[in-house]
Amino acid sequence: MKKFTITNIRKIFLLGICFAAGNNLQAQETEETKVESFMSNFSISGSVDTYFRTNFNGLNKYEYNEAGDIIAGPQAPASSFANDPGFAIGMANVILGYEGEKVGFVADLVFGPRGEDAVFASGAPSNIVNQLYAYWNVSDAVTLTLGNFNTFLGYEVISPAANFNYSTSYMFSYGPFSHTGIKADFTIDDNWSAMLAIMNPTDWTEFNPYGKYSFGGQLGYSNTNGSAYLNLLYGEQMPISDEATFQIDLTTGWDFTDAFYLGLNTTYNTTDGAGFYGAALYPQFQTSDSFAIGLRAEYFKELEDGGPVYGADAEAIDFTLTGNYTVGNLTIKPELRLDKVSNTPSPVFLDSDLDGTDNLSSFVLAAVYAF
Repeated sequence: MKKFTITNIRKIFLLGICFAAGNNLQAQETEETKVESFMSNFSISGSVDTYFRTNFNGLNKYEYNEAGDIIAGPQAPASSFANDPGFAIGMANVILGYEGEKVGFVADLVFGPRGEDAVFASGAPSNIVNQLYAYWNVSDAVTLTLGNFNTFLGYEVISPAANFNYSTSYMFSYGPFSHTGIKADFTIDDNWSAMLAIMNPTDWTEFNPYGKYSFGGQLGYSNTNGSAYLNLLYGEQMPISDEATFQIDLTTGWDFTDAFYLGLNTTYNTTDGAGFYGAALYPQFQTSDSFAIGLRAEYFKELEDGGPVYGADAEAIDFTLTGNYTVGNLTIKPELRLDKVSNTPSPVFLDSDLDGTDNLSSFVLAAVYAF
């Protein structure tokens, strides 16, 4: 009787061990499935860019007087990025993303001078966050996004991998870079879309120090040949003004043939009578599988009550001719640029003899690796 009891206890003990092991194995397989599911929707992308820049008719170095004081420095257009002389660096951009069926996030990090310029008003000099947001696909027609995202206005963007030209336009440089807030994207049908947003003051992306908010809207149309977006921004309150900023912007681009593309951006921005307006054309020709050439022809006008670049009533014209030669994930961008600025009290550029001039011609050779 005693022997029979011990045998049963052993059987029960062995069954318990097998059951626990089975549960542990099942739990391990469940965890592995969750990890595999997450990793299948997780992505890492980004870019690295560097360049060489020189002026043909302007200063490329600092000039000093006999006392050793700086009297003039390297000349560059008053637009964002690609303005340093000689061999220079842009930024390293790393984008972490998760795209689930219903929810997802983007963490877009930037390192280097271009990235620092892009997050200039973040509130922290060491900030490396270009975008940081989470989103929820409420339905097939509605997506809600909360966080910091790059602007919906304009033709050009911060990332050099997503721009045809390496240097940037005046309209892009003095329009918004980024916003922090909440937005709702609506898919109306196969061609039409819309967006509404409530945001902090423009480019104050880390937090809101002023307790004021701006409102954004967009109406979009797209098909297989291109797209057009009408963008609105209102109520952007800056600390130096109690007046609301109003900006209306049209961005469009179309493939007319397999080899010819034409883009257009036009914008108007005003705060209490000061601001700017302008327009730019972007024709681009694909000459082979590995090479394309494109032009940016921009007209930029500052308003009579004041402007953010060269001053009240100033006019700027920018012609930028850029080539894109692609080798794998690397794009080589040779670029010629001519800027002419008029209607200013004095010339805004200096030539190599330190004489004032209203125009500046320059050359940039950039390398952009995207992954």
